[in-house]
Amino acid sequence: MNTENNMTNLVLQGLGDCKAQLQQLAALAGVSGTASSRWLSDTALRCEGVALDEAQRRNLAAAALAARVDITYDADQRKMSDFKLVAMDMDSTLITIECIDEIADMQGLKAEVSEITEAAMRGELDFSASLKRRVALLKGLEATALERVYEERLQLSLGAETMLKAVQQAGLKTLLVSGGFTFFTARLKQRLGLDYTHANELEIVDGRLTGNVIGGIVDAEEKKRTVERVCAELGISPSQAIVMGDGANDLKMMSISGMSVAFRAKPVVREQASVALNFVGLDGILPLLA
Repeated sequence: MNTENNMTNLVLQGLGDCKAQLQQLAALAGVSGTASSRWLSDTALRCEGVALDEAQRRNLAAAALAARVDITYDADQRKMSDFKLVAMDMDSTLITIECIDEIADMQGLKAEVSEITEAAMRGELDFSASLKRRVALLKGLEATALERVYEERLQLSLGAETMLKAVQQAGLKTLLVSGGFTFFTARLKQRLGLDYTHANELEIVDGRLTGNVIGGIVDAEEKKRTVERVCAELGISPSQAIVMGDGANDLKMMSISGMSVAFRAKPVVREQASVALNFVGLDGILPLLA
């Protein structure tokens, strides 16, 4: 985020009936003075020509957090037409769950697996090693458990369908790149009309999980390579990609993008992303591109 003490723009976004809160935050940002504001929607307010020093930014951030409002500093006023690709992580980004944790729940091991998942997403464990360790715990589980997780537990994140329809209508391509599993990415590709997917494949023999992954692991480096590969195929630069994620294994692919979006993300990801959406849905990127 922009942290210089000069003129910038910011977008304030909330949920529900939040107009009064957004106006109060705009006033705190000094919009009643030389800056101006305009409504992008009932839940999004753009403030232009704002000048805040570091202390004022901290005060504004604290007030926004208390009001459950997201702030994005946007000096560049990017447009949808600046981008050609939206790349997304799956677990806890496009969808609300960590699929491997829910699969483990069918094995009575959710707490143990979730603990490893959380540590990996915070960047405290090597992702590839942690995934192999978690998948090994699933050995012997009937493969029908995957279908149960998809049907009974998988839900799209807030604003996901609205965001996807808008970017697809604008002609952007979509990529779902996941350290999760092809069982789920394949179904989401068909369901949502996604253009590209890439994920890990669970080995299944005689209707049961073997505890192994087939082929290489889709880790942070492979996610980055996948974004680069798809951009090359489309004949575009990674700077024309919007990349969304929540965990440490998303940072490498986010770092090469033109807009990196931390969605309900771990602190290490929020700190490095150009946009952090903590409260609004995935469609929170749309007012930033208006």
